[in-house]
Amino acid sequence: MKVKIVNKSKNELPKYQTKGSSGMDLRANLEEPLILKNLDRALVPTGIFVEIPEGFEGQVRARSGLALKKGLSLPNGIGTIDSDYRGELKVIVINLGREDIIINDGDRIAQLVIMKYERAEIEIVESLTDSDRQEGGFGHTGV
Repeated sequence: MKVKIVNKSKNELPKYQTKGSSGMDLRANLEEPLILKNLDRALVPTGIFVEIPEGFEGQVRARSGLALKKGLSLPNGIGTIDSDYRGELKVIVINLGREDIIINDGDRIAQLVIMKYERAEIEIVESLTDSDRQEGGFGHTGV
């Protein structure tokens, strides 16, 4: 499967850092450093545009090292890039740490994972099949 990419940034293309990596690092494309104070959110441009094949989606995910060491996270959990989206990839970030975070041009701020998906066909019914779990949720099985 091929993903077409246009790079309008001054940074290198997204790439896998190791042979076993599932995500390609996305880099900030900034004219000047961005300072995020505690609980500040920002939309960080990457300068990257993609054409994802139909039947696949891009998932923008946090980088675990930045989340652990600095508290940089994604407030929407995982960002979805649909196969028909052609705009610039931008990453919504939040500083959940206690210290300011400085994002510089070229910093690796998130990762892009390409995933296959299925489209569901909705069937309206009057009731659902019973299961062992039924309505149990939100920790009903214990900690």
